[in-house]
Amino acid sequence: MLEFKTVKIKKPDDLNFILGQAHFIKTVEDIYEALIAAVPNIKFGLAFCESSGKCLIRCEGTDEELKKLAIENAQNLSAGHSFIIFLKECYPINVLNAIKNIQEVCSIYCATANPAEVIIAQTEQGRGILGVVDGLKPKGVERQEDIVWRKDLLRKIGYKL
Repeated sequence: MLEFKTVKIKKPDDLNFILGQAHFIKTVEDIYEALIAAVPNIKFGLAFCESSGKCLIRCEGTDEELKKLAIENAQNLSAGHSFIIFLKECYPINVLNAIKNIQEVCSIYCATANPAEVIIAQTEQGRGILGVVDGLKPKGVERQEDIVWRKDLLRKIGYKL
């Protein structure tokens, strides 16, 4: 038996999230520590789908609402060893390298505020993530005014001088 599904990530429009895969029960504590070290006073919620032993959704965070949101989305995904992190008042770019450098993190599927759908394969054994549809398809190629807008945005939010 093999079935394909899509699972929409449920979140407010402006909230960023990171979806990835890891391989060990200490993932929750290590991601927590990496996020705290990367951005002081960070607000986040984290859920990790354990895929052996008790097969529980392990969770942590510094913001209860984000933690609940992470748990809800992890339950919807129910994909072994996947994790999802919701971030408030910071961007994935602020924490992505810290997360990627954690020994048990295998891969990052996406880091975005866009609407996202996760493509899931389900077998008799369980579920796995095949990929992510991150946002919408392109509507054209940027023109000069689009380039100006992009550059202005990066300066407005403090990522360029």
